[in-house]
Amino acid sequence: MRRVAPVLLALALVVAPASAAAAPTGRLLVSIDAPHTRAAQAATARAVIARHDVRATSRNVPQVGLVTVEPQPGESIRELAERLRADPAVRSVTREHRARLRLNPNDPAFTTADPAPEALGSSLQWWAIRSRFPAAWDLADGDSVTVAVIDSGVDATHPDIAGNVRRAVDLDSDPLHAGARADENGHGTHVASLACGIPNNGVGLAGAGYGCGLMVEKSDLSDSSVIRALVDATDHGADVISMSIGTDDRKSPPQAMVDAIDYAYDHGVVLVAAAADKSTTEQGDPANILQPTGTGDDITAGKGLSVTAADFDGRRASFAGSGSQISIAAYGAFDRADRADGLLGAFPPPTTEIERGIDALPCRCRAELAGDNRFAFLEGTSMATPIVAGAAALMLDRNPDLHPDDVIRLLKRTATRQGGWSPDLGWGIVDAEAAVIAAGQLDRRPPTSSVVGPRSVSRERVRLRITAADTAAPGIEPAGVRAVRIFASVDGGHPRRVAVTTRRRVVVTVEPGRRYAFFSQAVDREGNVEEAPPRPDVRTRVGVAR
Repeated sequence: MRRVAPVLLALALVVAPASAAAAPTGRLLVSIDAPHTRAAQAATARAVIARHDVRATSRNVPQVGLVTVEPQPGESIRELAERLRADPAVRSVTREHRARLRLNPNDPAFTTADPAPEALGSSLQWWAIRSRFPAAWDLADGDSVTVAVIDSGVDATHPDIAGNVRRAVDLDSDPLHAGARADENGHGTHVASLACGIPNNGVGLAGAGYGCGLMVEKSDLSDSSVIRALVDATDHGADVISMSIGTDDRKSPPQAMVDAIDYAYDHGVVLVAAAADKSTTEQGDPANILQPTGTGDDITAGKGLSVTAADFDGRRASFAGSGSQISIAAYGAFDRADRADGLLGAFPPPTTEIERGIDALPCRCRAELAGDNRFAFLEGTSMATPIVAGAAALMLDRNPDLHPDDVIRLLKRTATRQGGWSPDLGWGIVDAEAAVIAAGQLDRRPPTSSVVGPRSVSRERVRLRITAADTAAPGIEPAGVRAVRIFASVDGGHPRRVAVTTRRRVVVTVEPGRRYAFFSQAVDREGNVEEAPPRPDVRTRVGVAR
């Protein structure tokens, strides 16, 4: 057993919390260019507010010429900022942000130096710091998100797991295995702690997804068990499914496995699977379903993420899969000199199947941390996968409107890399802070609109008034309404588009003696389209001219 005891750890890291982008408030800070008297400042401020039809707030500081304003419904903060900057009475316009308390978990693995010389004084959770998770935790805590782990179960009594299991189901047919809340193998407990290990409790480590909840899908890894687990997790509300499992070199997965992946994806679940734990270009399933052969370099391709492992130096680990089925990488190995301890994670107290050498050589992986031996160092793409799943959980916590495609694309786009996609690391090593920031900048909530008009007209023109607004998830800046489409149904017929406008009023030509039904459909600047309403906003009867 490797000991990571206090005697060996005389040097403890003081981990400075990384800086993180502050959350926008939806307001603008406007500095007025006027004489430095309060009366002049106030007069100029009132004139600016009137000229630009903005909503003033009470958050003004006249001593420094500050006026805080909000856009009117239907206008984006970006549009308002551009208008204000063009005003000669305005000295500067800045989006207001809200600072956050800096987060520095007290988990010993996070704050304790790795004693190995090759670690260069890094924390035992060096992978979290290098992938900028502390800064991401300043932006999102993950607690609104549930990560399902399809694996060997978990030790639900472990202090980094206990109380964090939101659902557990046993799909393992082995009668010697004692339920979903027990883990005879050890692998599932380790993986679950890397994804959603309880943070800031003074014990063990902080999981990548910080406060995310766990759904345990204990599996015997047979095809039918994994398929059932995918569907069960989806049906019970999992937001992310982490699969540190895979077949060896199977190029053609069962159709039912493909169907289960499609089922989860179609229900809005982010899917993450481990690439092969050997140097091969065939990752086996489910990874090769999520990122099929030949699609890795297409940032928009795939129904999930196939994750390979990077080492301490940011290279592909010597044992890890590569090639066109690789989506992204995360740290999964130390892989320096003669040391290959991997990542520290939670481990069950009894001797595990991993330690006894079932299915592989026995490992000497158990470790003691602060006098507690319920930990182990394991390496593999299995360890990299829950780190990516945790990053996805933080993104969904920051912006619950994101579609799986958004999460997949943003994780790829923000990953740390040299150049573009590569067969060794895919789109690069996950960068949690950049991914969460990007998630917070994407409005995926459709705008809303309505039209008002007369019940009857005697002329061949109908004047309609339009109301439109764009909203977003809390803390996300709305994209702003780009245009409103007006649809008309004539005499109960199929609706057709009769106008597209950016104005608040529109005139529609109509025919005498007809009955019209009108409704609107707004589109925002991110391309989000309002759903067609179940019934028209206004019905208008056109009289016959005499």
